[in-house]
Amino acid sequence: MALSVYFYYTKESVSNEEVDTLIALANTSGFEVSKDRKRADIIVCLGDDGVYLQGIRNTGFRNDCIYVGMTKDNQSGLYSDFSFDEPKEMFEALSSDNLQVDKFPIIDVSINNEAPFYCLNEASVRSSIIKTIAIDVYIDDTYLERFRGDGLIVATPTGSTGYNKSTQGAILDPSIPCFQMTEIASLNNNHYRTLGSSLVLSKDKKLRLEIIQDGNDYPIIGLDNEAYSIRNITDISVSMSERYIQMIKLPNNNYWERIKRTFL
Repeated sequence: MALSVYFYYTKESVSNEEVDTLIALANTSGFEVSKDRKRADIIVCLGDDGVYLQGIRNTGFRNDCIYVGMTKDNQSGLYSDFSFDEPKEMFEALSSDNLQVDKFPIIDVSINNEAPFYCLNEASVRSSIIKTIAIDVYIDDTYLERFRGDGLIVATPTGSTGYNKSTQGAILDPSIPCFQMTEIASLNNNHYRTLGSSLVLSKDKKLRLEIIQDGNDYPIIGLDNEAYSIRNITDISVSMSERYIQMIKLPNNNYWERIKRTFL
């Protein structure tokens, strides 16, 4: 039975002509092009990393399919597996009898103890006004600190190269089941004191962030590349999810090759 492929894209990321070319090539390569994002065996995200993250979120963070990234030369692509310049390479790789995948972790983010959101990159909480935000930080049931500053980032290993890296967080190997909390412009003086560095937590830990209601009561919550303004946030809990994302594993495009290509 032929593998089914679903193409995820936005009007800004690719043209209709480019999509039609890929659909035709998929058909001639022995794949079934699906219009059902919930049943496709392979989901190909056409565009930069932002489109890739949207594609995963809008298709439900499925762990029963393979997510593939295809970008153009002028698009950022840490999650890029293939280039628009060589589309045949993608279908040849997906047709291989030796097709291998990597499993990348995601995090569960629960706000006010509601049903969790999922994030492949990171969750962030930031002040929505020109005033520091105060957050009590707990690891499991242990109180760690009261943070004051612009906000906090909680990143997965793959997300450690994004927003987290720009705030001097560490780059983590995605084979390590863990997640990382990094401060955004913490306030440290004789009255306020925070850890002042990134904190890496193992997969069995739970991070709880309690928002101090002191006038900064409507923070901005970032879930990957989408922002939410949710009123009356009191509690944010983050833990490693039992879910994961499957990505194609290529011998010449492993995680560290992606890092080198993107940053060095």
